[in-house]
Amino acid sequence: MKVKELTGWLDGRYPSSAAEHWDNVGLLVGDDEEEVSHVFLALDLTESTLAQAIDAGADMIITHHPMIFEGQKKINNHTFTGRRILSLIKHNIQYYAMHTNYDILGMAELSADYLQLTDREVLSVTAETQDGQDGFGRVGELPRKMSLKECGEFVKNALSLNDVKIYGDPDTQVEKAAICTGSGKSMISDVLAKGAQVYVTGDIDHHTGIDAVAQGLTIVDAGHYGTEYIFMKAMENVLKEQYPNLQITCAKVQSPYMIL
Repeated sequence: MKVKELTGWLDGRYPSSAAEHWDNVGLLVGDDEEEVSHVFLALDLTESTLAQAIDAGADMIITHHPMIFEGQKKINNHTFTGRRILSLIKHNIQYYAMHTNYDILGMAELSADYLQLTDREVLSVTAETQDGQDGFGRVGELPRKMSLKECGEFVKNALSLNDVKIYGDPDTQVEKAAICTGSGKSMISDVLAKGAQVYVTGDIDHHTGIDAVAQGLTIVDAGHYGTEYIFMKAMENVLKEQYPNLQITCAKVQSPYMIL
């Protein structure tokens, strides 16, 4: 099939119009008249994932995070972004990104599924629809009441992570949880307004963490990558269901950092 058939279907399911105004989603590099038979899925388009895609023989890459956020005045081999764009063109690989539109219309429910949250509601509403509300994150009840330390272990196991950070007294009992994948510190006011006792997200800095605790909120920081790499497997399942003959390869799951 042609790239435009696949991107058209993706935009119908996860409309680019749902993305935040500052975001950059859709077909970022390529020709939608080209044929696509092998899609490579990754969280980020890095040198490593691009090399994996080339080695796999993929003719299209779909990532969650856009490689191109700002306007490019020059595309050459002098910048890492330019080198990746040139490599995509050289190997005739089309590149598509689905970021905040997927956060709102896919990742929010997906992450709540991993935590087995019940009685869910949208954490931060971005749109009112005839079917209800759309938005970032979810708030709901954990499978059982547990201590913050137990919750940290629960999140760690649910997302198959090597580590998580917790902010707050490890013995604090929590039951109502909020989750927003990626970098969710801007939504702490929404978490507090929803009455959640623990917030699962990533990229929590020192001051944000201690200020949240001062307001009675505990936090499990599972990392940006740790909360969002689940995009790959989820999209693989969605694409396989819609296009059974489409070859799909996922990037290797590998945290971008290590703890020594």
